[in-house]
Amino acid sequence: MPEPQQSASTLASKIDTLFQVVRRPNREQFSNEDVARACREETGETFSATYLWQLRTGRRDNPTKRHLEALAHFFHVPVAYFFDDERGAVIAKELELLGALRDAEVRSVALRAVGLSSEGIGTISDMIDVIARREQDRKRADGRAADAG
Repeated sequence: MPEPQQSASTLASKIDTLFQVVRRPNREQFSNEDVARACREETGETFSATYLWQLRTGRRDNPTKRHLEALAHFFHVPVAYFFDDERGAVIAKELELLGALRDAEVRSVALRAVGLSSEGIGTISDMIDVIARREQDRKRADGRAADAG
């Protein structure tokens, strides 16, 4: 398998996304030390919490294939998440959905939508789009007001 061909920020954001979305059973994030320890055990290679922090923040951007394989194994994602931009994007969307479904209120809305007609789901989707646009506009306005003040 070839070495990954991506920018440090892309790799860093992919790794950080895994930390944000894949959690312990109690919903707490894994620490860099937890993941580094597991990756050391998986690969037998040097893999420190500092090195992992450097990868997450983009300060290091050239991990070995074995390090990425160990990260993929730990977070239960295919290693293609790091190597294949197209598959990585699909996996990232699945991770985003997983993260959203972890929120009890989002899960409740999704479960209540089960059994609705296509038209009903379309109406809910349209309402969500309108609310999301309003919230984005409000955030922009708040940001401009803070910049002006």
